[in-house]
Amino acid sequence: MENKTTIHDIAKALKIDASTVSRALNNSPRVSQKTKDRIMAKANELGYQRNLLASNLRKSVTNTIGVIVPRISRHFFSSVISGIEETAYDAGYNVIICQSLEQLDRERNIVETLLANRVDGVLLSVSMETDEYGHLLKMKNNGTPFLFFDRHCEIEGVNSVLIDDFQGGFDATEHLILNGCKNIGHFSGPQELAIYRNRTAGYRKALEKHKIPYRSELVLRSSLMENDGSEGAKTLLSLPYKVDGLFSANDIAAIGAMKYFKNEGVKVPENIAIVGFSNEPISAVIDPSLTTIDQPGFQIGQIATTLLLEEIGNPPSAKANMAKTTILKSSLIERDSSKK
Repeated sequence: MENKTTIHDIAKALKIDASTVSRALNNSPRVSQKTKDRIMAKANELGYQRNLLASNLRKSVTNTIGVIVPRISRHFFSSVISGIEETAYDAGYNVIICQSLEQLDRERNIVETLLANRVDGVLLSVSMETDEYGHLLKMKNNGTPFLFFDRHCEIEGVNSVLIDDFQGGFDATEHLILNGCKNIGHFSGPQELAIYRNRTAGYRKALEKHKIPYRSELVLRSSLMENDGSEGAKTLLSLPYKVDGLFSANDIAAIGAMKYFKNEGVKVPENIAIVGFSNEPISAVIDPSLTTIDQPGFQIGQIATTLLLEEIGNPPSAKANMAKTTILKSSLIERDSSKK
């Protein structure tokens, strides 16, 4: 194995003290710029590489943040990650990205691994199974700053950056009502997660505003995968009255429903108008194109990272242990699937 250049080799070559070399490499104000330049030049010439891990462990910071998302394949989460990485990179931080695949056990293991790797903070969107918060409380008690984005749990003193899911659900449903729909189905996700409770609450509020009775048999809960969408579509078609609208809490299940309707000869939007949620890229290219609620993923990533880095830099005092929730607006993108 080749011998790695050390600060002692640089010191020997320049006939100066090793502690001066160390200070210069750490950009200490106690070393003049002229000396720093000489040392840097010699370090580069000898091929010196700082052992960042060792120096970080001494300072007990790793300049690394962990990010846990349910699925990287979802366009929304990949756009959040882009916002996180750009903001973290500009601040000199590395990012470790992990996916829970919607499993609580996997989420627990990831948190353990990130803590063992001594990350400086964690950004987290919880899995659909997360109904128990022991692993999250462990981070909190450990003093590791963390922050929720998109999907959160009510944990005292933990910040969240969220979409206005209630407004999104309301806008989607009202759009269907204004396009003449009376019997509107709704695909919702696990009720443990506030995002799905809030999207459903928006759906109910729009019905109430337009004096349309709420019918529980029109609200179907699932994991919102594509096959859940086709199963849901089948259920809606089996009802004794004609369902003429559908608001799905994500695009994937909406697309599953559209495929099923197409196979059954049910025309979208003529027979049933559909609105999704999250503006996956495929929603613009399928036929008919899918009306959906767009979420500012990149911006969520930027804001969440900025807040986390602030917390890493200035740990909150006990007095300031109030959770801050930042809520961003979503917007309806009208396409062909809802134009009656």
